[in-house]
Amino acid sequence: MRSKIARLSVALAGLLLLSGCFASTGGGAGDRLGVALSFAPKAAMSIYSDDAQLLSRLGATETLAVLDRDGTAKPGLAESWTQPRPDALRLTLRPGVTFHDGTPLTAESAAGALRRAARATTPPRALDGVRLTAEAIDERTLEVSTGAPDPVLAQRLTSPNLAILAPSAYRDPSAPNPIGTGTGPYVLEEVRGQAGAALRANHRYWGGAPKASGIDARFISDGTARVNALRAGEVDVIDTVPVSQLPSLDSQRVVELPLPRLVSAHLNTRSGTFADPAMRAAARAAIDPGALASGVYSGHADTARGLFGPASTWAKNPAPQRGTPPAHPRGRPVRIATYDERPELPEIASVLAENLREAGFDVREVRAQEYSTIESELLGGAFDLVVGARSNALDTGDPLGYLRTDFGCAGSYNLAQLCDPAVDAAIDRAEREEMPERQRAAVRISGRVLASDAVVPLVHERTRVGLAEGVSGVAEDVFERRLITAETTAGA
Repeated sequence: MRSKIARLSVALAGLLLLSGCFASTGGGAGDRLGVALSFAPKAAMSIYSDDAQLLSRLGATETLAVLDRDGTAKPGLAESWTQPRPDALRLTLRPGVTFHDGTPLTAESAAGALRRAARATTPPRALDGVRLTAEAIDERTLEVSTGAPDPVLAQRLTSPNLAILAPSAYRDPSAPNPIGTGTGPYVLEEVRGQAGAALRANHRYWGGAPKASGIDARFISDGTARVNALRAGEVDVIDTVPVSQLPSLDSQRVVELPLPRLVSAHLNTRSGTFADPAMRAAARAAIDPGALASGVYSGHADTARGLFGPASTWAKNPAPQRGTPPAHPRGRPVRIATYDERPELPEIASVLAENLREAGFDVREVRAQEYSTIESELLGGAFDLVVGARSNALDTGDPLGYLRTDFGCAGSYNLAQLCDPAVDAAIDRAEREEMPERQRAAVRISGRVLASDAVVPLVHERTRVGLAEGVSGVAEDVFERRLITAETTAGA
């Protein structure tokens, strides 16, 4: 699969170089929307990769269910569902939905899309640990099962990786083609490598014809460049406005939303200085999260008082922290690492280094580099402290998935190398429950994690969407799955 995606990416890039067709694309022409996004596709817009979120944010693809503000699954392409068995959902599709290629959405086409995702060489993360099957019952009814009781099956179906594409998209089962095969308000017409994409309005959209005639999307990783494009009138909407660029936006508007994303310091509990709980406690005592929120983020982030912040409306009362008393560091060595894709993280790492030095630690290294070049060291426990930003909603909106992945003994993103059998057992018990009991259990479990001082919560991030004058109808989605909607209008 990876080799096919790589070949397709190279081919697309080659077409771009030969044609130069994207060079003149700026903002939307007429009532077309110009959109600049911070992340470029890495897998030729494959829905089985993180690129799926780009497709959903541009309004090209849709899922059977969607997450509401509280992380609860609500109707999407499925207008309703029932639970005939603990391991199954029976979903009724909306009437009158057609794919962008003109074929109707049927129970069999929806079931087929889910079956292909489950059989993918690398299945979507939302399907981790389950064996999903899907069968059509009649023209508009399908049954989806996991073979074992699954309280968050509806939440799984909200993942952008499980977008429903037309049968024509799967000529190559390993790399479904989203061009002209989605159901959203905009039809993906062209992907221009890592430079941009073009979409046109889907006038047959089941939710009503879009307000704009199309989208000219650009992928601009540099935050300053995105802001400059907005200020110059080259685009109408940009995502992820850096804090440092806020003063430069004059007539443009900025919509700021809390995110279920925590910036934190992960302390290596397995080896080195922070294998000692008293040293972890000393580090926690030396760090001032409030100073980071007011300094590095200039007040555009929320001081963390637990793992779950303002975006998690169900977690207003974090569990109290009761850990080991701190001891004096007496020059114990510390190596710090982070990644530089998020501009605030290296600055935070530098501030933490000074905090620890003032507390008596000997900070010998502060390393910041591209995540892909340092990932194996971060996950392997090569550093004493890792500064990272992490969504606690992940692929399903289920906080237990985040806790298991980041703090479970076998967690695949356990930067703190934490292994507490009591935490694993509590997650096991909570996973038998449905929402909202899962959320209440997550708060209780987070209390035990915090008591270990394996992680020091720093700030809960906010996202900032920049809008040109006259733009309206942009989705305010804390899960960052939706941005451009049928109601989005172009600027003046």
